[in-house]
Amino acid sequence: MVGDLILDRYVWGEVSRISPEAPVQILDASREELRLGGAANVAHNAAVLGARASCGGVVGADAAGAGFLRLIQSLGIRPTAVVRDRARPTTLKTRLLAHNQQMLRIDHERRMPVSAAVEKQLDRAVARGASTADLALVSDYNKGTMTPRVCRSLIEAFRRKGKPVVVGLKSLDIAKYARATGAALNRNELALVSGVDDVAAGARKLVKGLGLQFLVVTLGERGMQVYSPRGPAITLSAVARQVYDVTGAGDTVLSAFGVAFASGLPLEQCALLANAAAGIVVGKVGTATVTREELIDHATQDEGPQRSKVLPMAALLRALGEERRRGRRVVFTNGCFDLLHVGHLKTLRFARSKGDVLVVGLNTDRSVRALKGPPRPILQADERATLLAALECVDYVTFFDESTPDRLIRRLRPDVLVKGEDYAGKKVAGREFVASYGGRVELAPLVRGVSTSDLLSRIRSRS
Repeated sequence: MVGDLILDRYVWGEVSRISPEAPVQILDASREELRLGGAANVAHNAAVLGARASCGGVVGADAAGAGFLRLIQSLGIRPTAVVRDRARPTTLKTRLLAHNQQMLRIDHERRMPVSAAVEKQLDRAVARGASTADLALVSDYNKGTMTPRVCRSLIEAFRRKGKPVVVGLKSLDIAKYARATGAALNRNELALVSGVDDVAAGARKLVKGLGLQFLVVTLGERGMQVYSPRGPAITLSAVARQVYDVTGAGDTVLSAFGVAFASGLPLEQCALLANAAAGIVVGKVGTATVTREELIDHATQDEGPQRSKVLPMAALLRALGEERRRGRRVVFTNGCFDLLHVGHLKTLRFARSKGDVLVVGLNTDRSVRALKGPPRPILQADERATLLAALECVDYVTFFDESTPDRLIRRLRPDVLVKGEDYAGKKVAGREFVASYGGRVELAPLVRGVSTSDLLSRIRSRS
């Protein structure tokens, strides 16, 4: 993977007050995280999908550059073609986020083309890479790394070895990518570089003008299209997901399509894989990756998206580990949820508003009978779980068999524990444990006169 190397710094916190110095919000920072961006994010995505990834580009001879190198090596990515340039800083993008909403981005970068001396170093590294790599992925963020000379050297080196070069097109100077194997860009970028508003006409113009074997165009909510010199375009609908952040989504498409293409898959299957990866990654915050397990889970969801929300403990712990790596706060609530009603819905919406991920602990049928007596539950556990999973405010559902969720809470370690306000002044299972590591308990307002028992009484009286 060659291109503009970016280090992304995320500062997470909460906003609860305005500065007395100026009418601006104060971010109470609680956590920081470094992630890979640009070509490095493409390499990371490829590595997570199982490729042996190496990285090429330019970073500064500064602290950010040293941090970048430590990070890629810790992720198993080889910095075989990374040049350290004393004349420019490492491209660093700092994002300030409150409640997963980006407040401000601060960029440290220099966008001038790299020097002739650095070009020579990159040329030599590219030539060595063409001998060992199966594919070159180029991520050009127009930061000055991919000069016409570097692009020509890379394309020619890989063509001589009979190996493909796939480019993420963000630079206006697209002529430097003539004779690349393929390229990927979004519809806005396509209109800009082609000078044509119509997607099909612009795509055909680029395919012919650059001599590409294929061009991938991402269309946001309209999905994806893949154009080639002959035949109709391959058209895929967007994967239905709640969109949290499109940062780095193009990198994910480029890496997923490239890994599939290098594996010998036909264009349609490459597009299916890349489209699924894009649909998954936009549901994550910031620059992120998509795992093979997530793609397999997506491919095997024969009962719709609700199926993936109902998880056994091992899968749920893995999922929450990934959520926490993205800086997301986990909320937990529990109940029988027998005959879902408006009171349940309002409690669940309240719980979801207190964090970023809502996990619902659901009593098993045996547990419900022990608590409520026969003939409860009215609906079996899998039916109750399916109904809960169909709610947009619910992210995960899991079962517990005990009379209280205390054991489950100890395994999940939620940041926020939610119960109904009828628990005010009463013992709440898990309260002390959650408080021991800085978590908190929130009490949800009750809808008076609405409960499963009330509903059953109404049904009996009317029958």
